[in-house]
Amino acid sequence: MNGLYIVIVLLLIVFLPFVITFLKGTSMVKSSVMFLFVLAVIAGAFVLENTNSGHAAKAIESIKSWIQAPVPKTNTYLDKNFDVSIIKIKDKVLLDAPVISQMPELPRGCEVTSLAMLLQDAGIDIDKVTLAKKIKKDTTPFSTSNGKIIFGNPNDGFVGSIDNYKEPGLGVYHKPIKELADHYLPGRITDLTGSDFQELKIHLSDGRPVWVIINSQYKKLPDSQFQTWHTPTGKVKVTFKEHSVLITGYDRHFIYFNDPLTGEKNKKAPIKEFKDSWVQMGRQAITYLPN
Repeated sequence: MNGLYIVIVLLLIVFLPFVITFLKGTSMVKSSVMFLFVLAVIAGAFVLENTNSGHAAKAIESIKSWIQAPVPKTNTYLDKNFDVSIIKIKDKVLLDAPVISQMPELPRGCEVTSLAMLLQDAGIDIDKVTLAKKIKKDTTPFSTSNGKIIFGNPNDGFVGSIDNYKEPGLGVYHKPIKELADHYLPGRITDLTGSDFQELKIHLSDGRPVWVIINSQYKKLPDSQFQTWHTPTGKVKVTFKEHSVLITGYDRHFIYFNDPLTGEKNKKAPIKEFKDSWVQMGRQAITYLPN
């Protein structure tokens, strides 16, 4: 006799007197007792079998799922601070966020310019040049050695010159941008980096634009467009086509965004190509939360 039959017999022996006693009650009591009895037998057998297979935790979670409806998974911050179920993801969104051109002052300042748009949308009176001065910098000088490129890491700070194409430079990624944004909206900046695009839609549907890193072609780039740099904190794969925009909306076919490079408001790109570009650049995104 295997574990399944043993547990059923044991449960029958334990619960049988209890069942007999309550069978003298009303029909409702009878039904309730029998239901609990059958559920206990099935649950016990299921847990035992999964325990023998080394899957006890999984079995318990499965039983819980019979009783409780599954809760949708989303960003950890949202889990703790929002009732996500009340934020309906809309079929289409188009927000009226401020648009700012990075030119001519900041030829490489797309990231801080897009951040200025985001902060202004949140009601913060700030300009791109001020943010360019305050953004954390990685001051590692550009050099080459035995065919290797040695330069800064955009995960650590802005790399190179932000306001002059005559000097080497690149840009900055989401971590230093979030740190700077936190200074102006403490406790209200959420990092969506690594999320599925659906999470960006939650915020857009709730009326908040999203800062992202993509590329200037708004589509996935070939590997030939990337190169590896050796930085003080390790190797990093970069492309000189790296770009940042502020997403302002979407529909079935397009993503809409404010482009600091052209100064265009609610510019659009095919949704699949844009998402491919965003994923290729590490799914980097931040936005602000309501008060």
